Amino acid sequence: MVFSSTIFIFLFLPICLTGYYLINPKYQNVFLLIMSLLFYAWGEPQFVLVLIISIFLNYWFAIFISKNMNSPIKNIFVVLMLVYNLGVLFVFKYLNFAIGSINTITGARLMIPGIALPIGISFFTFQAISYVLDVAFGKVKEQKNILNLALYIAFFPQLIAGPIVRYNSIEEQINNRASTRELFAEGVKRFVVGLSKKIILSNMIATLSDTVFAMQYEQRTILMAWMGVIAYCLQLYFDFSGYSDMAIGLGKMFGFSFEENFNYPYISKSIVEYWSRWHISLGQWLRDYLYTPVFRSVIDKKNIITKNKIGLAGADLTALFITWIFAGIWHGAGWNYILYGLYYFAFIALERQIESYQKRRRKRLKIKKKVNDTVFQSVLKHLYTLFVVCFGQLLFKSSSVHDALYSIKAMFGGYGNSILDIQTVRVLREYRILLPLCIILCTPIIQALSTQVRKKLYRYNVISCLNVVSQLIYIALFIVAVSYTVTSTYNPFIYFNF
Repeated sequence: MVFSSTIFIFLFLPICLTGYYLINPKYQNVFLLIMSLLFYAWGEPQFVLVLIISIFLNYWFAIFISKNMNSPIKNIFVVLMLVYNLGVLFVFKYLNFAIGSINTITGARLMIPGIALPIGISFFTFQAISYVLDVAFGKVKEQKNILNLALYIAFFPQLIAGPIVRYNSIEEQINNRASTRELFAEGVKRFVVGLSKKIILSNMIATLSDTVFAMQYEQRTILMAWMGVIAYCLQLYFDFSGYSDMAIGLGKMFGFSFEENFNYPYISKSIVEYWSRWHISLGQWLRDYLYTPVFRSVIDKKNIITKNKIGLAGADLTALFITWIFAGIWHGAGWNYILYGLYYFAFIALERQIESYQKRRRKRLKIKKKVNDTVFQSVLKHLYTLFVVCFGQLLFKSSSVHDALYSIKAMFGGYGNSILDIQTVRVLREYRILLPLCIILCTPIIQALSTQVRKKLYRYNVISCLNVVSQLIYIALFIVAVSYTVTSTYNPFIYFNF
């Protein structure tokens, strides 16, 4: 069941909200847990047991770890927890790919089991791992009520496509949260924004992307090839950020406040900045549970491999490499995803080296403050980032590394592609409004203009008029989005595959 389906909007959500607010508050968590399991069972009935077992085992891992905090046994349970969670993730998500790769490389004929992928397994597994590790690190207390822990892991707004919610961010909210009218209204508006991003923008711009990528490489003009990649970047952003908006909005409707998952990533001026704005919850998870432990392990004097001889720069590079290999693999089972991780590792490592050189240079020249970029430098940095991201998303889009390379070849006329043709002109006319609109809405321009208008109207005491207009806009967006949902059969979520 997807949030943008009529079944969810007009059946599941109304029943869930009605039951939640009519039931005795002390049973609300149990009610939400039951509804969350039903939500998951709607699309994946055979995998509900996988989710329940994950909840049960991680609950006991945390209990055992908490009881043995000052004993070496704690580390044994941490290892067992990681082996179980990563093992389950490997079996369901990567076993087919691993066996297929072995067959290709060695010529063996091992049988590929064809195991289906449970929706959202990467997300709820990462949440479970982060909870148990936080207990082991002493950052949070173990949750002794298994139903409350189950709600944290299985809560339907963030269950199947994130954001990856950290236990410490909602620990207090599980038992003590205020479901106010203001928060509920804010949640409804956020849900409508996300729904509009998904249905009106992502699904519509996806038709351009699909049209281009369905063409043979040599049939694409150079301009058409670039439009296809740009359209896919826009589709992916509005698809995933729209889902995150809907998840955050749904959380607010039930009194939960989730942290933001996107912050206008396409306005970034470096790849480091881009990944601090794109899929923020994943970036923070990788930083706290992979990069930092690996970095500390590498520089640890007790490390029998490095023996603290690798240095801070070497430790940073090693931790970055491992983190980004893992990040690429997390996104999918395929060599293109591994290359995706290596690709971003290379640019982030390069940017860190440049930043380190600039710091040493400022220190040598006794320059205390970093000099701000000129407009020209800012534009160049922004264009550089967009180019790198476009090619990165192409790796994400492509079914294989070869497919990505062929698409890049077409973008630069490698097949003797013309720059423009009649079909390209027709497509440009067809998307002359939607394409620029999507590009504008990827930036905070509208938000900034809205803030300025509010300030001016507040000065003239007509803010109530703006509130009425704002509510009418949200109603109109909802009606349009639902209309498209009812009439269209095209309504996928890209990140459901992860």
